[in-house]
Amino acid sequence: MGAGSPLSDSVHRSHAADLDPVTLYRILALRAEVFVVEQDCAYLDPDGHDLEPGVLQLWVEDGHEVVATARLLPEGGGTRIGRVVTAAHARGRGLAARLVEHALASSPGPWVLGAQSHLAGWYGDFGFVVDGDEYLEDGIPHVPMRREA
Repeated sequence: MGAGSPLSDSVHRSHAADLDPVTLYRILALRAEVFVVEQDCAYLDPDGHDLEPGVLQLWVEDGHEVVATARLLPEGGGTRIGRVVTAAHARGRGLAARLVEHALASSPGPWVLGAQSHLAGWYGDFGFVVDGDEYLEDGIPHVPMRREA
């Protein structure tokens, strides 16, 4: 964890337009660090959805470092949970679970997401069920998942 600063127990949430530029940069940098560099997927992570009305960024900080983040998009009267990611050095501490629990408690259902296939069981622990056929996204197998309200 960060130098001398305890992990915040808070899940922070904000619209991208209301975030200070440094925090937004740290969120986007973490997503790129994991999804683009670590998982070796060349794609444009800032896809325009972050700036759409109603889209919320969730994140957890360790000091001034963003160590986990997720994105909530309004979709079909419910919510799409996406871009759930934890920094490599902060994994195993339940941060992604904290983000998903916050998303479920603070946004309208039903909830949908595209899970990397190897994480389907993990999302299943939150009540999500596979809701379609496996597909490839950026070369990584994914499954659509859904949880009813």
